Amino acid sequence: QLQASGGGLVQAGGSLRLSCAASGWSFSRAAMGWFRQAPGKEREFVAATSRSGGSTRYAESVKGRFTVSRDNAKKVVSLQMDNLKPEDTAVYFCAADVNAILSNIPVTTREYDYWGQGTQVTVSS
Repeated sequence: QLQASGGGLVQAGGSLRLSCAASGWSFSRAAMGWFRQAPGKEREFVAATSRSGGSTRYAESVKGRFTVSRDNAKKVVSLQMDNLKPEDTAVYFCAADVNAILSNIPVTTREYDYWGQGTQVTVSS
């Protein structure tokens, strides 16, 4: 199970921090990712971290503004979002690839096994 939280309404240039708590499986064995879906658009990759958290990947659109991190002891993955833009408005989903190879960072939806319920992020201009 994945439970995401931290979404909300923020002005452009502001910050939000999303968190996703995992339970019921071995968190440290899973690569963790964040995706987002805007109305009328497909779900897209945002950021992800390897099992250990030592490696990360980001979509070009968020590089330098978003930071993904994880705490394996607490079973939590976070997404710090700074300098938010109106185009970042979407429902954000956390996801887990529970079969991830040690250093692998999946970036497609089909590679993930578990999904959280989504949390709305709205950035006003």
